[in-house]
Amino acid sequence: MFKTPLSVGYWKTAAQEMKSFRILTIAALFVGLRIVVSSFFIPLGDNLRIYFSFFVPAIGSLIYGPFIGMLSGFASDILGYFIHPTGGFFPGYTVTSILSGLVYALFFYRAKITVFRVFLCKLCINLFINVGLGSLWSAILYGKGYYYYMAKSIIKNTLLLPLEVLLLILFMQIMLPVMGKHGLIPQLSQKRIPLI
Repeated sequence: MFKTPLSVGYWKTAAQEMKSFRILTIAALFVGLRIVVSSFFIPLGDNLRIYFSFFVPAIGSLIYGPFIGMLSGFASDILGYFIHPTGGFFPGYTVTSILSGLVYALFFYRAKITVFRVFLCKLCINLFINVGLGSLWSAILYGKGYYYYMAKSIIKNTLLLPLEVLLLILFMQIMLPVMGKHGLIPQLSQKRIPLI
């Protein structure tokens, strides 16, 4: 376990995951799972939907770290486009998928999972990736100003943030003991996810 991803040991451990056939196989399964799960959502209103695909990179990056997390983000976006093409291909969304894998890994890989850590992770993803980059990609693709898309995206991502955090905490509460039991993550002695 590492307190911060700013240590050499963190990156060495993450690089060693690239040599594990078991971890690479799990990452390939997660790529397929992410493509399948991304086609399911719950509509809440006009252009407001709850997607469950964020579970997959969150849990995946927790298991295999930043390097494979970024690679699986790249692979899932490219393969997802060819399996379910909607409109033209845009590399900005590939960058978004890659960065999501990195951010999840920076917060979760070989770290003590807490409610605060999950909240900070989702806040960073919603604010910087979904709002910041997503608004840029929409402005490039659809021609309206960046701030137009940013205003819409801030409202959407702010409304979804508490729900996504709660769902991710509940999902991790179930998955952490299972992953620990199967040796995918360091065995945790905690029975539930603490606040801090």
